[in-house]
Amino acid sequence: MQRKFLSNLLFLLFLNLLIKPFWIFGIDRTVQNTLGAEEYGFYYALFGFSILFNILLDVGITNYNNRNIAQHNHMLGRYFSSIVWLKLLLGVVYLLVTIVLALLFDYAGRELNLLLILCLNQFLVSFLLYLRSNLAGLQLFKWDSFLSVLDRIVMIVICGILLWGIDGFNFTIEHFVWTQTFAYLLSCVVALLILGKRLSAFTVKLNIPLLRIIFKQSLPFALLVLLMAFYYRVDSVMIERMLPNGREQAGVYAQAYRLLEAATTFGYLFAGLLLPMFSRMIAIKESPTQLIRLSFNLIFIPAITLFGVCFYYSTEIMELLYVENAMESAKVLQVLMLNFVAIASTYIFGTFLTANGSLRILNWIALVGLLINLTLNFILIPQYASYGAAVATLLTQLFVIVAQIVSVKRLLNWKLDSNYLIRVGVFLFGFFSLSFFISSSSGNWIMHALLTIAGGTLLSLLLRLIEPKSMIMILKNKASN
Repeated sequence: MQRKFLSNLLFLLFLNLLIKPFWIFGIDRTVQNTLGAEEYGFYYALFGFSILFNILLDVGITNYNNRNIAQHNHMLGRYFSSIVWLKLLLGVVYLLVTIVLALLFDYAGRELNLLLILCLNQFLVSFLLYLRSNLAGLQLFKWDSFLSVLDRIVMIVICGILLWGIDGFNFTIEHFVWTQTFAYLLSCVVALLILGKRLSAFTVKLNIPLLRIIFKQSLPFALLVLLMAFYYRVDSVMIERMLPNGREQAGVYAQAYRLLEAATTFGYLFAGLLLPMFSRMIAIKESPTQLIRLSFNLIFIPAITLFGVCFYYSTEIMELLYVENAMESAKVLQVLMLNFVAIASTYIFGTFLTANGSLRILNWIALVGLLINLTLNFILIPQYASYGAAVATLLTQLFVIVAQIVSVKRLLNWKLDSNYLIRVGVFLFGFFSLSFFISSSSGNWIMHALLTIAGGTLLSLLLRLIEPKSMIMILKNKASN
């Protein structure tokens, strides 16, 4: 199982390292620089609003399906047709709820028109994720990996032509959103073609009794995703609505959040691979401890290293990427990238709790996290604007990850590994001491950043937090279980 995890993770990372950084920093960043912070902030806040209730599109079906298909492959044909019908019905419910609430929040005119397109995009994304959950559940990870980047490839090509290939073209945020629509639609079609070969018992029929069972068992997942969507995305909406210059501040926040989003994309890949693997291990009563340790080390060390680089060189990074509000975004970036360390860890521990069916625990953690986040946002945003929202997010995520680690420790009856904790402590002290020393010396900041990354990597190898030999042995299927 560890061998499969590592081989598929490497393939997934290879594809995403090729495509997603160019999308985020080549296309998405260029769109913001072309349109300006205020116009992009207008889009970013609406995008956040469209995400708040997107759980209504899924009600936990995708996570439930991923876990169930991984444990019972033969159920794919029985579930598929009924779930497709349910997804269509949920799409109508989601649209009605979102638009009604948008009207209550005084959205109108162009805001409402753009929100409608974003709602369509959310439906397509949700449907694509459901299709991919079937492939992941069937352990078809390479097809799932390909589909994880296909939409971005299409967007890169189309937006690249519109931004750079047509002289004098007046690019608008509407062009950007409609490009996303086409890319998601095409990806769904490709996913259906791949999955169609595995559907031996597909019928165009709405199985009401089966839907009741799925819906009932999915509700805990739905509540969890709803709570998480709020404390992940409500910040941009609150910034835009609470401040006089809300659109501009939402744009400032988006500039820093873009790097966090790029980083969490790779963390999410871990979760996508680990969920069916943890589910299978739990089903066959195989201990997940070694896989948890391996995956945590593989994500925690890069997360700390990335935070160190972004903390010491935040201003230089923002000035390199953006044409306005660089200094203000740099302060937000420092806080958000520390937040990434906590978020990255939740992709390991939260995923295990999900696979274990510990939804009650996760929902209580998420509910308390949401209350913390909303309270802090109401206090900090009016006084500190986008920086206050970043601090609120950080404190929320720190609570969430500590609660998840404690929960996993209790479930698995872990005993404290003092040797491992000492090595982690030595790594943290050594890395930040080295990072401070490098940043204080004269020279080119890019070279300093590369030295910081190299130093963190070398230190993790010396302390045996990451062991290439063990990883190679696992890949060759020579390591012990």
